[in-house]
Amino acid sequence: MMLYRTTEWTITFLALLFLLIGETSLRAQDNSSGARFRGEPTSVESTSAELISAPLRDVIVSHTDENDILQLYRMKEDGTGSVQLTHSEHGCRMPAVSPDGKKLVYAEIVNHSLSLQLSDIDGKNPRTLISKGMNLLPSWIPETRHVVWMKVQPGQKKQDPASNSQIYLMNTETGESRRLFIDPEQIKFSNAMPSVSSDGNKVAFVSNRSGTFRVWVSNFDGSDAKLISAPPTEQDENLKLPIEQKVPIWSPDGKWIAHWEGVEMIHMSQFTGIKNPKRDQQISATFNVWVVSSDGKQRRKVGRGDDPTWSPDGFVTRAFPDRERGGPKVMIETRFGEEELEVVPRNKDWGRLTWLP
Repeated sequence: MMLYRTTEWTITFLALLFLLIGETSLRAQDNSSGARFRGEPTSVESTSAELISAPLRDVIVSHTDENDILQLYRMKEDGTGSVQLTHSEHGCRMPAVSPDGKKLVYAEIVNHSLSLQLSDIDGKNPRTLISKGMNLLPSWIPETRHVVWMKVQPGQKKQDPASNSQIYLMNTETGESRRLFIDPEQIKFSNAMPSVSSDGNKVAFVSNRSGTFRVWVSNFDGSDAKLISAPPTEQDENLKLPIEQKVPIWSPDGKWIAHWEGVEMIHMSQFTGIKNPKRDQQISATFNVWVVSSDGKQRRKVGRGDDPTWSPDGFVTRAFPDRERGGPKVMIETRFGEEELEVVPRNKDWGRLTWLP
């Protein structure tokens, strides 16, 4: 999963790899959607009325500026009213809005590190939370004081960042931080990409404790961890490569978890050093977003892409490369079908989005 698988490994991947190899790139995808939607409209009239009356919501998006540097922008979900929030020298990505809508945390490249920054929701009064190391995918605790994130430990240049990571917790008011999981049996494996449930009692994350990276759900302290979204097969039948899962994220009501699933980018030419375009296309065709119930009993494919998020009313977004746009296409499920969110200008790269509550 990566920045693209769409933005950064989707995040995880490309943000770190951006520092290591100096570029971000969209993941190519197949053309099948397989999207499913919640509910159906009762009539054309009710559908039109609801669409007309629904107010546009705000998002904060990381996309490149005129100098091809990732910056943060606040805009409406249709892309209108865009206001630039950051003016970073090397790039900002992976924004996360606090549950009260007042604060913004994000990753910024500073002095060859991927630091965590905290600012007001309008980008003003920024301050550094963590300056050293590779810090990715910050996520808020519901009480709006603490954040969790994954810290990548030093490793090989073209290594999957998740394969050598641990989850950390910080009080943004005092600056105190520690590992979230402290049990030796937990931290002898890699744990990464945390997302905390809306009640603050559970955390979803990915770990290689079962061999291949899978989505796990545990109590907040890491106890009672369970696999939550087992794929039907452990490896892709054609490629004979492991199927992995990354970037889990809880729905606002705490009932669902969206995540990426596929064969990881680390097996593609840009990482192996061996050019094989056909194989690269086969790998990118495995990139999909899935949704699983919090008890693991229900599971469905949303469609191709990466970097899932949830709108405030509980619909999944996903992103995938679109050659016609020259950048990512961001799609959202709705009651009436699937719609495009034109939050990334054409011919721009991006580094993820977050919704305001």
